[in-house]
Amino acid sequence: MPELSYDLHLHSCLSPCGDDDMLPSNIVGMAVVKGLDVIALTDHNTSRNCPAFLELARAYGVLAIPGMELCTSEEVHVVCLFPTLEAAMDFDRYVHRRIPPIPNDPAIFGKQLVVDADDQVIAEEALMLINAANISFDEVYALVQERNGIMIPAHIEKRTNSLLSNLGMVPETSRFTCFELKHPGYVDRLRQEHPYLQGCRMISDSDAHYLGDIHEPLFHLSVKERSVEGVLRALAEG
Repeated sequence: MPELSYDLHLHSCLSPCGDDDMLPSNIVGMAVVKGLDVIALTDHNTSRNCPAFLELARAYGVLAIPGMELCTSEEVHVVCLFPTLEAAMDFDRYVHRRIPPIPNDPAIFGKQLVVDADDQVIAEEALMLINAANISFDEVYALVQERNGIMIPAHIEKRTNSLLSNLGMVPETSRFTCFELKHPGYVDRLRQEHPYLQGCRMISDSDAHYLGDIHEPLFHLSVKERSVEGVLRALAEG
C-alpha cells in the first residue's frame, strides 16, 4: 500500500490570522520543496481559495484536498475535507450563511484575501471569518457526510478552540473516525482518558499560518490508492 506524507491543515491568506505570503502558489510550492505527497487547504470558515489551490497543485503534481476549518457554535475547530471542489464550495456557501454579520477589521485581525492562481487578489472577504458559525458540533458529521466528506476534530490537545477544551469530553453522539493532534505524543494519554478515541485514527498536522511552519514529510498515511478518495477513505476507516 502506498505511504503518503501529508499535511492536511493549512491556512492561506484568506484566513485573517494567515500570513499574506500564504498564497496558494507559495503553499503548493513549499509542499513540493519539502517533499509532501498530499496537502489540504483549510481556511477558517471558508473554502474560497481552494479553486486556485487545486489548480496549482495539479500543475505541480501534488495531491491536494479542498477543505475548511469550521468553527462551530461552541467554538470547537473542526477540519472538514471534501472529495471535490464542488462539494467544498457547496459547504462554503452553507457555512457563509451561518457566520455572524460582523465585519472584519483588517487592521486588527488581518486581511482576508481571495486570490487566483496568478496570485492576483480577486476579492476581500468582508465578514470576520474567525467567528463561530451557527452550526453545532453535533451537526457537523451529517453536514459533511452529505457532501461525501470527512470531519476531523482539530488539535484536540489545545487548551482553546478544541473538542476537549470547549466541550470537556467526546460527546456520546459522536460519529467521527479521525482526530487531529498537533503534538502526537499526547495520543496514548488522551485515548486512555477518552475511550472513544481508541477506535479513531490519529493524524498530526501543522495548522500552518506561515510558510515555514508547513510540515516536513514526517507523518505518513497508508492508502489503497494515491488519490483524494483514497486518502479520505483511509481517514474514514478509523
